[in-house]
Amino acid sequence: MNIINLVKIAITALLRNKGRSFLTMLGIIIGITSVIVMVSLGQSSTQGVQSQLSSMGSNMIMIMPARQMRGGVNMGNSNAKSLDLKDLKSLENNTKYVTHVSPSVSSSAQLVFGNNNHPGALQGVAPSYADIRKYEIADGIMFTDEQVKKYAKVCVIGKTVAENLFTNGEKPVGQTIRCGQVPMKVIGVLESKGENGMGQDQDDIVLAPYTTIQKRFLGISHFNMMFASATSEEESELAATEITYILRSNHNIKQGADDDFEIRTQEELLSTMSSVTQLLTILLAAIASISLLVGGIGVMNIMYVTVTERTKEIGLRMAIGAKGKDVMWQFLSESIILSLIGGSIGIILGIFISYALCTILNWPFVVSKAAIGVSFAVCAATGMFFGWYPARKAANLDPITALRYE
Repeated sequence: MNIINLVKIAITALLRNKGRSFLTMLGIIIGITSVIVMVSLGQSSTQGVQSQLSSMGSNMIMIMPARQMRGGVNMGNSNAKSLDLKDLKSLENNTKYVTHVSPSVSSSAQLVFGNNNHPGALQGVAPSYADIRKYEIADGIMFTDEQVKKYAKVCVIGKTVAENLFTNGEKPVGQTIRCGQVPMKVIGVLESKGENGMGQDQDDIVLAPYTTIQKRFLGISHFNMMFASATSEEESELAATEITYILRSNHNIKQGADDDFEIRTQEELLSTMSSVTQLLTILLAAIASISLLVGGIGVMNIMYVTVTERTKEIGLRMAIGAKGKDVMWQFLSESIILSLIGGSIGIILGIFISYALCTILNWPFVVSKAAIGVSFAVCAATGMFFGWYPARKAANLDPITALRYE
């Protein structure tokens, strides 16, 4: 049978029952739409995480005290004191693959300016922290190494802090805010970085000299953690190895003994986050595929009913010379066309819904060409697989019995 005629006959048959054809396609449409949306959102979230980590500095390295164990209980690393000024100086002076190093100590305080107040997160760092984390100064300047040495009461604030404290149009730079009981002069405002991949506001921050936070807020001499930047993203692992060697030497850790610190590179974080998001994407796509299976069963069910309804037509065709394979291809083509049309609508609808959701969630919009291609192939396979049995049943009908069917 001519392929063009076969398609025309199939389309004519489907148009005779528009409502039934649409309801049959609906299962395919929902299944394909679900798969496209799930895969698209999974890839969008992965790309969003990658861009967020890149905005933190693609060659950034984090150095933290090792987790403490007491009586078999993990106590975390918040109270560990394994990182200090000696480590900072060693990393500044004795590394080949590290360009910047900054300690970090954290505190919290109620920020007050005039009648406005805001719960603030204070982070004590070195001036190089801005280069490591890719922070830009929107107004004013970053504090200097000289101010670090003098425990200067100066700070650089994020956009969120500025908007909550300076509500009457005041220019933040040059103003003095109170952090708890300590007056701090604002010398700079950071460029906005928005939320990170975890939904945390990166602009709700106050940066100050680490010595100021140590002496005036916490009364400590150690660091909570340290940040460093490698000479390049490719040399991050070399830099991490170099840092490990220096810190083990500083801490007199014997060969074979565990480190009292942990080192994390952006590559490790990116790999971990990508693995998690990819696993979730696969899981969600698998769940969405169940609706595609249900849609395929719906196609088979309707085609089976169609064969029963058109038994007399089948007998007439075979009586005037149609072969069994011609009848089989007639019904098989109807099933395939039904699935392909439903799949095409599902793909278009999936792309549209993905775009809308990414816009609402403020995620980068990503559409997987592979997912679209596979979805289209699955539609054809679904039509052929679930249409084969009804089509074969039609092809095996006895012409005399079919003509007598009422």
